[in-house]
Amino acid sequence: MNIFYQAEKARCSDIIPFYDEQSGRFKPFYLKRWPPKYQGLDAKPGWYMLDTEDLVHYTEHDTGIFGATGCVIWHEGLYHMFPCLLTPESQVIRHAVSKDLDTWTEIPEDTFGPDGVIYGMRDWRDAFVFFHEGEKKWWMLVCASVKEGKTERKGCVGLCVSDDLHHWEYRPPFYTPGNHQSALECPDLFRMGDWYYLIYSAASSRYQTFYRMSRTLNGPWIVPAVDTFDTRVFYAGKTATDGEKRYLFGWAAAKEFNAKGFNPPCWPGKDYGTFDHGGTMVVHELAQNPDGTLAVLPPETVRQAFGQEMPLTFEPLQGAWTRTADGVSVDAAAYASALLNALPECFRLEADLIFDQGVRELGVALQVDREFVKGYYLQLEPDRQRAQWITAIRMYEDGGATFPYEVELERPVALKAGETVHVTILAEGSLIVIYLNGQTALTARGFDYSARRCGLYAFGGSAAFRHIALYTL
Repeated sequence: MNIFYQAEKARCSDIIPFYDEQSGRFKPFYLKRWPPKYQGLDAKPGWYMLDTEDLVHYTEHDTGIFGATGCVIWHEGLYHMFPCLLTPESQVIRHAVSKDLDTWTEIPEDTFGPDGVIYGMRDWRDAFVFFHEGEKKWWMLVCASVKEGKTERKGCVGLCVSDDLHHWEYRPPFYTPGNHQSALECPDLFRMGDWYYLIYSAASSRYQTFYRMSRTLNGPWIVPAVDTFDTRVFYAGKTATDGEKRYLFGWAAAKEFNAKGFNPPCWPGKDYGTFDHGGTMVVHELAQNPDGTLAVLPPETVRQAFGQEMPLTFEPLQGAWTRTADGVSVDAAAYASALLNALPECFRLEADLIFDQGVRELGVALQVDREFVKGYYLQLEPDRQRAQWITAIRMYEDGGATFPYEVELERPVALKAGETVHVTILAEGSLIVIYLNGQTALTARGFDYSARRCGLYAFGGSAAFRHIALYTL
């Protein structure tokens, strides 16, 4: 059983979340992406619908619709789909309808592209449609680019409105930050409490899914201090709600195809490869903080799918470790490390980490060797207020020369001496999804090492690791 959905022989590209109120089930759609050189007769791209009631078990259905990202809504007895069609010459938004989510009928005369006046001809895709109660009209947000501008930073969230879902009027952009040269992809909008949230993804500069917040649909749109949900591994996040909880659906990039030909010629492992477009579906739960900002936490059904607790082992390697009633502690003036269990292919690890004022780094190592070098490291750095993901690439000279950067993946995290940091790690195969304090997500990949052990480490002061628990399926 897969906990994180990935199509057999293919990969998940953009997810189009949808909660079907008629059946009371989540039915997210996704774009199926096949390996570039795959020649199987089943390699049929397009929209595929998933069906789930717990975000763990899924069935799949081919809709027969070919196209790229859009949205699905329900209105007066019909489901309406708005996919887009991308060609080297143009991008257009299309319209299809269905009575049952199984059989879809396209309406060719509803197809439309950018106007060439407000919006340039470069981008016109990823429609998101909702009903504006104040205007009593349908609004469509679009991944677009403004036509005029002295620089190429023209990415925007475009806006069209309609009375009937068939005929659309162009309006000035809904959101034009002026800081992205790439288009603002996969726009999404929702309200939670007193706040509206605008979500989009951008494949330039930071390559992440962003959000903005406002008290009104007319703005101003506030940029929160932490304005992203996850690392660059998680992309194209869009949301859906069952009326109680809201979930963010995106894909975690794989490193399998080297589609761009960027991988080093003397390829020592997959961890050295470039990220693909598409991979495995990952679902986060979103919660609202008192100040309106959004927290990212694991869906409880996904977390509980790892339900078989494993007995823990403990082997100190370096440093003066002490067993306590609820875990272990260490005085790590010099680097201290220890090994726990061998890790199964699928696991959940929970732990509370506490550190004193002097600690420079502490964390959890995954798939690590007995030399405590090769493996993967979730590293908390209090002086930089961040969590960092480190792979074995940076553990020796040739690797450091191949990857000449200080940081691979990182997330801002509030880290204060004496305060507990709760860590939840969900892993399946190469996919690692980490949650910190029910606030922060850090999705990563680890391809080259498996069937090794978990480790703990600290440096620069005293640290404690409490309530450690390891679970498998």
